[in-house]
Amino acid sequence: MAKASKTRTRSPLKRTLRKPLPRTWDTVRKLALAFPGAEESTSYGTPAFKVRGKLFVRLHQSGESIVVGIDESDRALRMKADPETYFITDHYLAYPWMLVRLSLVQEDDLRDLLEDSWRRVAPQSLIDSCDAS
Repeated sequence: MAKASKTRTRSPLKRTLRKPLPRTWDTVRKLALAFPGAEESTSYGTPAFKVRGKLFVRLHQSGESIVVGIDESDRALRMKADPETYFITDHYLAYPWMLVRLSLVQEDDLRDLLEDSWRRVAPQSLIDSCDAS
């Protein structure tokens, strides 16, 4: 009598859940360059992205966070909902900018923040071309 072969198959439902990799400046670069007119630059001696010379995101000097332009009411909501990820220093109290910890922000949120910041400074013609595509 032949022995039945015991082959082990893995269920497609058993997958290892992996924590997403933290975002980096390279993630920001990839996302920022998708916006019309975005150009790599510097600001305060750190890497940055601008559109027609106007800043929309830069790497904070800590190297762990980015600085993005944001509506002050949206900033307050985000900081209240998730103060570990979204915060400001005293320097930014009077300005419409917010710091975002790259190690904690979700990529979809990062994309939305960058787009909103880009829209704050981009000329209408570039916004229209982005909306058309």
